Amino acid sequence: MPSSNIDSLNPQFSIAHHLVFKKGPNGLIYAEVKNDSAEAQIFLHGAHITSFIPNGQEPVIFLSPKSLYEPGKAIRGGIPISWPWFADHPTDKTKPAHGFARTSLWDVRATRRISRDETAITLGLTDNEDTLKLWNYRFDLEIAIRVGNELDAGLTMTNTGKEDFTITSAFHSYYCVQDVSDITISGLEGREYIDKVDDLTKKTQDGPVIITDETDRIYLDSKGDCVIDDPGLNRKIRVAKSGSSSTVVWNPWTQKARQMKDLADLDYVKFICVETTNAGGDLITLAPGEQHKLELNIAVQNP
Repeated sequence: MPSSNIDSLNPQFSIAHHLVFKKGPNGLIYAEVKNDSAEAQIFLHGAHITSFIPNGQEPVIFLSPKSLYEPGKAIRGGIPISWPWFADHPTDKTKPAHGFARTSLWDVRATRRISRDETAITLGLTDNEDTLKLWNYRFDLEIAIRVGNELDAGLTMTNTGKEDFTITSAFHSYYCVQDVSDITISGLEGREYIDKVDDLTKKTQDGPVIITDETDRIYLDSKGDCVIDDPGLNRKIRVAKSGSSSTVVWNPWTQKARQMKDLADLDYVKFICVETTNAGGDLITLAPGEQHKLELNIAVQNP
C-alpha cells in the first residue's frame, strides 16, 4: 500500500480522536496526532517528527518557518533521522550529508491507540533502487513513535543482506528555547568531546554546556540523560536515550545561520540541537540478521 495515497492511508490507519493523515506543504503527507495528553506531527517524508506539544506547554520541538518541504530535501528542524551515516559521508563528500533516511518516503506499518493519553505510530523504510545507488546494502529501518505526556522514538535498524555493514546515525533533534544564550545543558560534565569548530580538537567539558558562539561538538562516552534548563520558558527538557554512546550539541550561531536559506537569520536564537547519536568513534557494525536500536525519550519538567 503506497504511503503517498492519503485516500488509502486514512481508511486503514486513522484512529478516531487520535490520529489522522493530512496533506502538508507541497502535498507531503503527515500524521496529525491529538490525544488527551499532547499533540504531534510526523511526516512520512523522512519519518520526520516536526511537532510535539504536551498539553499546557509551549512547543518542545523547533521547526523553521522557512523550511523546505520538497522531495529530496530535508525538513529544517524537528527530529531528522541521520542514517546510514551522520554528517558527511566518510569517504565520498558528493553523497548527501546525513544519509538518505531523512529525505526518503517511509511507509506506514501500524498505528495504535494505547490509551486516551497515548498514541503510537510505526513507519518503515527498506532498501530500494534509490538507496542502493548511494549505499549498496540491504536493510530494514523501523521507527516506533509514542506520543503522550512524553515523546518516545525508537529506531530499529536491521541488516537484511548477506554482508556486514557499519553505520553512524542520529536523532538530530532541535529543541525550542526562549534564547539559546541563556540556557544551560547538564549531563555532559567531565566528558571528552571533539570540537568540530576548532579543527577537531579534543577537549573536556567543564561544568554545564553554555552556548556563546557557533557550537558543533561530539561528546564521547555519553550514555546518560541531558537536561536543557531554559529559564526563559521556565522549564527543563530532559533527553534520555539508549543504544547511543555519543551526544552531539549543535547551534549554527550568526554567520552560519545567514548562509542557510531554510533558516531565518535570527532563528538560531530559538533552538538548540542535543542529538542522540552513534557518531565519532561510536560506530555500529551489524552482521547479516543483526539489529541495533537507537532510542530517544523527551520529557518536559516544570519547576
